[in-house]
Amino acid sequence: MIQAPAPIDDLGSWVRAFVQPGALLELAALAVCVGVAWLVVRTLQRAFNPDAERSIWFGRRGIDGVLFPLLLLVLAYGARALTLLWAPRAVWQVAIPALIALVAIRIGVKVLEVAFKGAAWLRPVERTVSWLAWLAAVAWITGLLPVVLAELDQITWKLGGSKLSLRTLIEGALSAGAVLIVALWVSSAIEARLLRDATGESLSLRKAASNATRALLLFVGLMLALSAVGIDLTALSVLGGAIGVGIGFGLQKLAANYVSGFVILTERSMRIGDMVRLDTFEGVVADIKARYTVIRAVSGRESIVPNEMLITQRVENLSLSDPKVWQSTVVSVAYDSDVALVRRLLEQAALEQPRVLRDPAPLAALSAFGADGLEFTLGYWIADPENGQLGLRSAINLRILELFREHGVQIPYPQRVLHVRAQAPEMPAPGQASAPLVSGRGSQG
Repeated sequence: MIQAPAPIDDLGSWVRAFVQPGALLELAALAVCVGVAWLVVRTLQRAFNPDAERSIWFGRRGIDGVLFPLLLLVLAYGARALTLLWAPRAVWQVAIPALIALVAIRIGVKVLEVAFKGAAWLRPVERTVSWLAWLAAVAWITGLLPVVLAELDQITWKLGGSKLSLRTLIEGALSAGAVLIVALWVSSAIEARLLRDATGESLSLRKAASNATRALLLFVGLMLALSAVGIDLTALSVLGGAIGVGIGFGLQKLAANYVSGFVILTERSMRIGDMVRLDTFEGVVADIKARYTVIRAVSGRESIVPNEMLITQRVENLSLSDPKVWQSTVVSVAYDSDVALVRRLLEQAALEQPRVLRDPAPLAALSAFGADGLEFTLGYWIADPENGQLGLRSAINLRILELFREHGVQIPYPQRVLHVRAQAPEMPAPGQASAPLVSGRGSQG
């Protein structure tokens, strides 16, 4: 059990302890501990090569993770025990509480960064945790911590049949925070392990298992935290009934979205990476949360769709059982064109694109006799609709235009025939010539 240092009653004698020869031995031992801890962390970081953005143990640079201050704290306790016979413990009296505060800050900050990456409230919470940890360390070093705790223990009030003090509430809040942070840490580690190298159907199932595990761990952690505060859990039955009534009346949509999210993840009707179309919005399923699903279009826009809509409305999944998607383009040629040549050129233009599948092969068919020419439909299959479709269609059309020009195939302009009839001429006067009838044939481009 960690014991608080004695209060600093005589600041002068405490300062003089730092200039004694034994204090230099403590400083040297502390420097050795820092070097050994840094060397071990760097070696482990190179050996495991963790993800810098999601690593709680190593962080981005190794020294900003949890492992470095935790290892340094263990080494400091060992060095203090070795130097206890020759040194006055002045340096360790400051170093040990500071290292404990640093470990607490690192654990809280790194776990919150990984669990709630990008949250707006994350930075203020991190500052609050840092300030509270350093204030507790200063109170411990100066010996004021037991005095403050004793004063807080005197502020009490009676709540029902229980007697609570301000110290009990603060300790309970800290215990609740510690339990929740540990629960988030464990759930983040499980999520990273489950989602590693997962694709397709297994990715959706593992995502569902990860969300369920996090919810279960947070619930268990909250129950343990409430028990640590001293709250009787049987008193929560009334609260549970109120929550049930609230879900039945005011939280129907929210509950429906959460239930729909787990249904989507478990039945695998929609998976991460699928190409879907909802109403007029088409894109790739980027992520499936418990309440909503993120669909990313090829243009970069992202749509946040409540999960209930994906259950109750018609959704086109373009890659549910087969990722291949059929596309087509329509071309008109003059009536006097060589049909076999036109079909060959159309299929050649599609096959020259690497994204077009060879099996099934592209097919050009005479689809209609248009008013201005023969209409051909070129159909082809692709296996990566998430990479966009307009660019591929444009490339095929440009190649068709080039091939038609090389082989003299004409793309007709709209043809219109106009008949102009003059009114019946009046009877000419004697000796005058009659006006001729005028008829014409023209084309309009």
